[in-house]
Amino acid sequence: MQYTNHYSSPLGGITIASNGESLTGLWFDGQKYFADTLDAEWEEKDLPVFHQTRQWLDLYFRGVNPNFTPPLYTNASPFRLAVWDILKQIPYGQVITYGEIADRIARMQGRKTMSAQAAGGAVGRNPISIIIPCHRVVGKNGSLTGYAGGIEKKIALLTLEKVDMSRFFIPKKGTAL
Repeated sequence: MQYTNHYSSPLGGITIASNGESLTGLWFDGQKYFADTLDAEWEEKDLPVFHQTRQWLDLYFRGVNPNFTPPLYTNASPFRLAVWDILKQIPYGQVITYGEIADRIARMQGRKTMSAQAAGGAVGRNPISIIIPCHRVVGKNGSLTGYAGGIEKKIALLTLEKVDMSRFFIPKKGTAL
């Protein structure tokens, strides 16, 4: 059985999901791939993991880097899991590029290259937004692109983390990255 709960953030509503013990999902309400990993049947319930997650989010939205992580559970292909593990390693207030993620995955797999677009696809399917910090990934040319919650939320999250936003831009539609 899966369970859900709701959190009201300064950036809008957030739905959080659990398997009863670990956090399995965290989405801005209505974002792309919203509740993608949630079963058709679930129950609204308050659980200890939701309490921990709300504490984490309260600290985060006050501009504090939380010194703990609620228990997380992700179930996906080995490729996606590897990408999400890289995301977990991005320090608070820092960013990396899709290309850097692709290069790390290529090295892990003993390959010369890996598509940044493939890495981007896995980043975009991250089911635990913010805590697994997919918002900290940018285009190689400094473009702010590819956040399932929306570019405005990505900008707000990076600004909250005091990232120097002067080096980034929002690409126009149809611009190659």
